[in-house]
Amino acid sequence: MGKVYNFSAGPSMLPEEVLAEAASELQDYQGSGMSVMEMSHRSALYMEIINHAEQQLRSLMEIPHNYKVLFVQGGASLQFAMVPLNLMAKSSTADYVNTGMWSKKAIAECKKFGNANVVATSEDKNFNYIPALSKDMFDSQAAYVHITTNNTIFGTRYTQLPDTGDVPLVADMSSNILSEKLDVSKFGIIYAGAQKNIGPAGVTVVIIREDLLDQRMETVPSLLNYQIQAENGSMYNTPPCYSIYIAKLVFGWLKRNGGVEVMQKRNEEKAKVLYDFLDESKLFTATVQPQYRSLMNVPFVLPQEQLNDAFIKQATTAGFVNLKGHRSVGGMRASIYNAMTLEGVQKLVQFMKQFESQNR
Repeated sequence: MGKVYNFSAGPSMLPEEVLAEAASELQDYQGSGMSVMEMSHRSALYMEIINHAEQQLRSLMEIPHNYKVLFVQGGASLQFAMVPLNLMAKSSTADYVNTGMWSKKAIAECKKFGNANVVATSEDKNFNYIPALSKDMFDSQAAYVHITTNNTIFGTRYTQLPDTGDVPLVADMSSNILSEKLDVSKFGIIYAGAQKNIGPAGVTVVIIREDLLDQRMETVPSLLNYQIQAENGSMYNTPPCYSIYIAKLVFGWLKRNGGVEVMQKRNEEKAKVLYDFLDESKLFTATVQPQYRSLMNVPFVLPQEQLNDAFIKQATTAGFVNLKGHRSVGGMRASIYNAMTLEGVQKLVQFMKQFESQNR
């Protein structure tokens, strides 16, 4: 098969420029005679890579000086446990908003260490909206408030952050980090698995306000301790070196292409092309209420299961791959992260129009 348009929810496609750059340096990184995969993580050459990656991310997200940037392992799923372990020393209660599978998993992990208070949920409509939130819904004595800013499976996103007062806001931003501008200072912790908009699986970014580094339980294991990770520059043990290197290349690609603000405009344009077609279609249906629709993950369905199956099969043959929806929603899902081009979305819509004309 030749060139394909990869709509995978994750691991997702990477920018072609980044793949080409990585390929050119695969065996010999900048004349060192070594691949990045082979060099010591303690070497001056690798320290330059990880430090540059952090500097670029700080610049892209305008991260304030009183925040630490960590590169850790275990995916966002390990953060479900690391957050309560590191923040629940003074309060054994945390507030959660349940907007889908990843929120539910985060809640389940928190319950192992304290009380996870679910202040709101959208489960009543299979998570096709974000529940309304007001400041008085949150416990002023809670250790933190946790949200999932973009819901990969169900295709919803927060368009307005909740006001949590003095309680730190913790956000799982795995599937929309770097896709739209945000004010980092509104968060206590942001964490994100890499395999959507940052790079390959293996590294997780944690951005944490420094005053929260001393809120941990005494029993937190050393490797899961944010303060130890911060004090050691994410090098308490061997980090996921190559994943961090690719992340550095992606950050560089983002900066060369106008940064997060320009990327947001592109993402809004791509999403509009797809949602406009879905709203006009007599055959395809978008599953999310319009005001909560994700810019990154677009689930949609056809009226019969056999049509869903036929569409996925024909789309794959035509070079539109990884469109099968999650079993929780069914149908299809087009994930259109930063690396997906406008052309890719336009070509998909063109194919969908063709399929519709053949199946009226």
